[in-house]
Formats: sequence, structure tokens, C-alpha cells
Amino acid sequence: MIHYYISIFKKLSVSKILNYFKLYFGFHYSRIINKPIQYGLPFSVSIEPTTSCNLRCPQCPSGLREFSRPTGMLDPVFFKGCIEQISKHVHSMIFYFQGEPYLNPDFLKMVKLANSYNIFTSTSTNAHYLTEKIAVETIESGLDKLIISIDGITQEVYEQYRIGGNINKVIEGTKEILKQKKLLKSNLPHVVWQFVVFKPNEHQVEMVKKLGKELGVNEIKIKTAQIYDFENGHNLIPENEMYSRYAKQPDGTYHIKNKLLNQCWRMWQACVITWDGKIVPCCFDKDAKFKLGNLKEQNFESIWHSKEYNQFRKSILKGRNQIDICTNCTEGTKVWS
Repeated sequence: MIHYYISIFKKLSVSKILNYFKLYFGFHYSRIINKPIQYGLPFSVSIEPTTSCNLRCPQCPSGLREFSRPTGMLDPVFFKGCIEQISKHVHSMIFYFQGEPYLNPDFLKMVKLANSYNIFTSTSTNAHYLTEKIAVETIESGLDKLIISIDGITQEVYEQYRIGGNINKVIEGTKEILKQKKLLKSNLPHVVWQFVVFKPNEHQVEMVKKLGKELGVNEIKIKTAQIYDFENGHNLIPENEMYSRYAKQPDGTYHIKNKLLNQCWRMWQACVITWDGKIVPCCFDKDAKFKLGNLKEQNFESIWHSKEYNQFRKSILKGRNQIDICTNCTEGTKVWS
């Protein structure tokens, strides 16, 4: 674990730390005066390698093939232009938004390029493509963090949500990346098993922790699931409320547990770039409904400080419950680094 934290700190610089404090001050000052003030540039950026996916998960627009926006692959030439604009202030880059990153044939080349600019890199995968060759290339790319989605440890349970998936491929892919780390004497990537809890798999929470430790996974993260149309209940909502974002009311309806505050740190320190260059506010805007700019038409800094972006921040401060992508969100009460 210590090597993972070292990799985080190694990607810091004086200018990035100063930029972070500008963002932090601007966010809290904005909350006080109830007006958006933005002094810095984003500390973290998510970028979308592709919208394509090999699975058909029922709570995912990519899996359901229900995007209204076009599907496609992030172009490495366009990506290089993005990196050149944002590398001085961005500390971490998440190579994921929608889709399966490893379906983009240039994905690991782009990770390697980001690392050459001293940016902390991470991604999230369903691990169906972690062959020996790809595992070696992943390590050689310098990827800092690899999140593997494992929502069950038996095929019967796993396939209830990860439709079209094979749990054996996930486990074998995990074993392969861990094996190649040892062979190549590499401490990275930091391998995380992410278990999203649904009703069909909640009885396997302790089992996945046990299996992950046996295999040597660096970290096991238990995560609550985002459910669309949760208000009247859903067959995916766990029975154990500890694993649910939603609480059942006396009348049988459900509401989200956390209080929706008129603030969101992510609007001050992060953003998402879609495969075709759109800038959207966060990962909850899966269909890029709130397009705040396009990097194929504008430079990044002008978008970040634009009237449109600040108007969106203002709407967060004035009435977050009026923004549909915010109403099913568990963020907003914490300041994330």
C-alpha cells in the first residue's frame, strides 16, 4: 500500500499544490457568498476511452445501448492535444467514464503518454481482456491504479447484473495482472477489486473480501449501487440498508439517504471529457446532457472559466435539487482530494 501512496505524492508539484489550494479556497468562498468564484484549474479529470462495452449491465447506459449521444473511441492525436493543455495543473486522470477502456486499441498508449507528463493514472475495467500480453502492457504503461469490477464470485450471481460476463475471466484476469507485477518486479498498478452491492449479490460481500485477500489484491472496495427509478423500490436494491444508498419509508417508497446540499466540490476541482471532446460536469451526466464546452472547438481554460460553466456552478449553489443528474448523487457533502 505504501508504494501506492508514494506514486500519488510523486505526481505532485509545487504548482499543482498551489492550484489545489486555489480551488479549495474558491469552493469554500463560493459557499459563503453563494456565488461561484473559480480561482484555479481542475486537479482531477476523467476522460472516456470509449463508450463501447462487451457487457449489458441493466443500470448502465452503455450496457443498455441507450445513449442519445454518439458512440466512439477516443482518438490518441486529440488526446495528446488535451494533455498538452491540462498537464500543468492536473494531478490525476481517470481513464474511464462509460464503456470498457480496453476496447480502445490505443488506450494503454494514452496512459503511457499521461504518465510521461507526470499525471497519476487510473482506470476501471470488467477485466475480460487482461490476457498475459495485455497485463504486461498495462504494467509497462505505468498505470498507477487498476479498478476491477467484480460484482459476484460465482457465475450464477455475477451474471445477474454483469449480463454477458464471465466471472472466471475476471478472476483469471486479476491473477494475471498480479502475476505479471511479480515477474516484472513492479509495485504498480495498485489493484482494487470493486464490489457494487445489489440484492442478488449482497450475501457474497464477506466472500469477495476473503477471496480478494487470498489472491493478493491490494484493496477491496465495497460500493453502494446507483439505481434509476428507485422511488418505488427496485429488485436490485439490497435488503441490508447498510449496503444501500436508499432508505425505505413507512409508505413503502424509497428516498436517497444523504441530504442533498447546495454545494459540490467536484464542480470546482474536476470534470469529465467525453471521447469526442465534450466537457461535462461529472460522471453522473452519463449522456452528456449538460455540455459545458467542446475541446475540439475551444481551449480548456476558456471552457473552465466560461459563463456557461459558472452558470452551472451557480445553479448548484442555488438549488441542486432542481438539477436531475444531482438528485441521485451521493456526493456534495465531502471535500475530496
